[in-house]
Amino acid sequence: MEKAKFLPLLFVLLSIFTLVVRCATLPNVSETIRQAPTTDGPLQIASAKGPLSLKRSKALMKRLKRSVKATDILQRYSTVIESVSESPLTKGNKVTLLVDGPATYAAMFKAVQNATDHINIETFIMEDIEDETGCKFADLLLKKQQEGVQVNLIYDSAGSYTTPASFFQRLRDGGIQVLEFNPINPLKARGKWRLAKSDHRKIMIVDGKVALTGGVNISRVYSSGLSGRGEEDGEQMRWRDTDVQIEGPAVAEFQRLFLGTWQRQEGATLFPRNYFPDLKEEGNTLVGVLGSTPGENNRLTFIMYVAAITFAENSLHMTNAYFVPDRQTVKALADAAKRGVEVKIILPGTSDSLLAQSAGEYFYSELLKSGVKLYKRRNALLHAKTLVIDTVWSTVGSTNMDFWSFSSNDEVNAVVLNREFAVEMEKMFTRDLAESDEVRWEEWRKRPLSLKIKQWFSHLFARWL
Repeated sequence: MEKAKFLPLLFVLLSIFTLVVRCATLPNVSETIRQAPTTDGPLQIASAKGPLSLKRSKALMKRLKRSVKATDILQRYSTVIESVSESPLTKGNKVTLLVDGPATYAAMFKAVQNATDHINIETFIMEDIEDETGCKFADLLLKKQQEGVQVNLIYDSAGSYTTPASFFQRLRDGGIQVLEFNPINPLKARGKWRLAKSDHRKIMIVDGKVALTGGVNISRVYSSGLSGRGEEDGEQMRWRDTDVQIEGPAVAEFQRLFLGTWQRQEGATLFPRNYFPDLKEEGNTLVGVLGSTPGENNRLTFIMYVAAITFAENSLHMTNAYFVPDRQTVKALADAAKRGVEVKIILPGTSDSLLAQSAGEYFYSELLKSGVKLYKRRNALLHAKTLVIDTVWSTVGSTNMDFWSFSSNDEVNAVVLNREFAVEMEKMFTRDLAESDEVRWEEWRKRPLSLKIKQWFSHLFARWL
């Protein structure tokens, strides 16, 4: 009887969900590129003391370009993104690559322990994790709150659905300001309720001076090293993910994204803190911070990916956990390979979303025939979302290569323009490549008909994945 009562409600929710997803569209990146100013135009580069002069900006980009093999991606990409984004490139940053959950959590716990003013966290999944000493994250946050450090937390309602309400209530009772992003329960919604909308960002900002971002959720699967899915021999696999820690002027851009989300979600008034302290240069790295929000026409992370792929000249090395690309992305990747770019993509050998994995495999034939080299990661559940181009342009973030991330989620990616950091990214990619199996066209074309049918059927649901 209860099931019968529930079915009409489920039908209504699915109908609304389908309508929302079908209405979502992605921008035409080719048109965006055509409408961008000429590549010799001024770039918006900021420093800790404010915008640089046109002369200094050009000199900085020219010096960076001289450090790598001939490529125009720096100027061409930056000009396009500047035309659609209000977030400038910032100089003077220090960027630290964090490989996998343990390294990310070590950096996260250290940053929190050193906090003196505030801690802002925005995450898709929020669970109680612990470090190698057994220190619980929730206990540490509550301790810092008691010491006078204001902790503000945004968690996604759908992503954190299995986390007990008592966990968040304990944080609230301890003085932490907690905001549930787009509550699943429409009765709890603030303002307009949207079923097809999630906050998929992973951001932590400490004292307005340190920011961490990437693909790592605050989840026990990372600290335990287990995926929850078993391989054929029954052993469980670790999660493979990537984050970055950023210090310097770019941190202010992450802070603006966090505070913007808090405001749009109509959170309670935040307690006054020094959210935008005076920042000094901590390194020599250019960083761009790109955040996308549903309803915007410019969908920055989508334009970022397609534009960067379009401008690649020498090499393009991508790692992506949920690879269900749209036609623009497929074409950009295929065209890059056809013009001689070394295009290599590492994809999951095992996934926690078998439907998404199968839907992505539908595009393998077209990509392989165009010269794109595909690899499947062994011995790990791949969750990373990274890309490095021409050994100078890199991105680490939360954006999956799928329609859901591109059109419906709040996402964020850090774009790093720096040869030394790109070399680190390449070394990480090479290590993953050694743990991957290449998908060869001669073998792929002989796959069973049943598998082809499964892949074709799965790709029909690409907009829902």
